[in-house]
Amino acid sequence: MASIRGTYVVETDWLAAHLDAPDLVVLDGSWHLPAEGRDPRAEYSQEHITGALFFDIDEISDESSRLPHMLPSTVKFASRMKRMGIGDGMRIVVYDTAGMFSAARVWWTFRVMGHEDVAVLDGGLPKWKAEGRPVTAEPPAPRSPRHFTPRFNASLVRDLGDMKRLVAGGTAQIADARGPGRFSGAEPEPRAGLRGGHMPGAGNVHYARLLRPDGTLKPVPELRQAFADAGIDPAKPVVTTCGSGVSAAVLSLALALIGQPDSGLYDGSWSEWGQESAGTPVEQGP
Repeated sequence: MASIRGTYVVETDWLAAHLDAPDLVVLDGSWHLPAEGRDPRAEYSQEHITGALFFDIDEISDESSRLPHMLPSTVKFASRMKRMGIGDGMRIVVYDTAGMFSAARVWWTFRVMGHEDVAVLDGGLPKWKAEGRPVTAEPPAPRSPRHFTPRFNASLVRDLGDMKRLVAGGTAQIADARGPGRFSGAEPEPRAGLRGGHMPGAGNVHYARLLRPDGTLKPVPELRQAFADAGIDPAKPVVTTCGSGVSAAVLSLALALIGQPDSGLYDGSWSEWGQESAGTPVEQGP
């Protein structure tokens, strides 16, 4: 995994060739919007890549927060990794059942916690299955507890205060991964009680624009063009955001492939900014 793309994204043939490597951990990081009514853990129990562990985005989070799946403390994250048998020095590959969606959030989470040897499987489980590669319902063999040393990378995270200052001062560009209807305010938010619209000055880079029909990432020139079409120069500082910090990570992954691996992500995203009580400015329209 020497190239920039190979550092952050791996292909199915690479994973198939390395699946039995003793230092490799494969994670199913699937997550779905609440309105979809899907249970990713139940789906994992029905089929997953052989040996893969389930990474529960909602449980491995700050459960004391009223906002959905906010980053956990370093203590909680390290505890969960120890329990899962994921330790220092391991290579991690994350996939999801959408192709390229929530796996990017898991990728970003590991990087925030200081673990850089982590990549996303391009095309995820759909591509793996389309190629006739094996899946199983068998649970993975138990792993021995391992020591995980968290090293919190604050440069990858933005909070509400950061975003208020950013909007007021224009110190970085904002890339919003939500669909155009939600970005403009024409479509309601999937979570109740949130205003429609977007942060002042934000550009709309719907995460789906970065993907091919099979759920794999587009080539770098097309990724770069998608940001440019939204008025965002990926060579300059960019902060990504979305509804709850999941699809924003797809933008962060694309930016890493373009050459900006240290872009920030607004963890609270619209679940926080869109609240009436947040005291935040909101714009509507394209």
